[in-house]
Amino acid sequence: MTDRSADTAQRQPVLYLSHGAPPLADDALWTQQLADWSATNPRPRDILMVSAHWENAPIAVSSTTPGTPLTYDFWGFPQKYYEVTYDTPPATDLSQRVAGALSGGGEVLHQDPNRGLDHGAYVPLVEMYPNADVPVLQLSMPTLDPQRLFALGQQLAPLREEGTLIVGSGFTTHNLRWFNPGAPSDAPAPTPSVEFDHWAEEAMAAKDVDALLDFLDKAPAAREAHPRTEHWAPLFVSLGAAHASGGIDPESVIDGFWYGLSKRSWQLN
Repeated sequence: MTDRSADTAQRQPVLYLSHGAPPLADDALWTQQLADWSATNPRPRDILMVSAHWENAPIAVSSTTPGTPLTYDFWGFPQKYYEVTYDTPPATDLSQRVAGALSGGGEVLHQDPNRGLDHGAYVPLVEMYPNADVPVLQLSMPTLDPQRLFALGQQLAPLREEGTLIVGSGFTTHNLRWFNPGAPSDAPAPTPSVEFDHWAEEAMAAKDVDALLDFLDKAPAAREAHPRTEHWAPLFVSLGAAHASGGIDPESVIDGFWYGLSKRSWQLN
């Protein structure tokens, strides 16, 4: 059977979103923001997720088989969060196209048939595409090096024209010492979180890709906002994918703080 979805696929934006933790599902404001966001964009042919929660070299993709259990990569939460399911259609076609996109740069794509989507992928997607009717594939980060991830995004850029929504999923600030579930979710954020968020907003609005990639030396409170950089790293893939196909043209879609962490998220058109 011929796959005719590519014939009618619409060019997709690139996203970088702050994905939250499993309790995001209980946040009426944030879940509505995510739902509204997806509703404003053309329906994707499929979705390629790069989550902060999967680092693997050599580069790999998740299972393409429906029914593969989700990866519940978190601890100490109520049982209901371990009972969430998100069974999407087969992603075999997307896996093949990702492999093709990366082959030009000499990358050999591996597949982990037992790897289901982790919470950096499915938690926001449950809100954005609740019917689970769009194929989803997760791609590992083979490094945290900004330039290499930017180059990876550049290789993936042609997938946008084929209707693939590329999503970098992290957190604009991510210091879990600030996370206090005993306080209100909208309690005032720590000063370093606010400072980094403000810098990120301005750097993105200025389309200053060099500064964003060199954030550890350019951003205020960078090492406090990101004691480890894996939650900022998916942005580099998104930047590369956008930059390679016409420029980043950023729009800050979601902002504000959640338990002290910046949930700022961008669309790169």
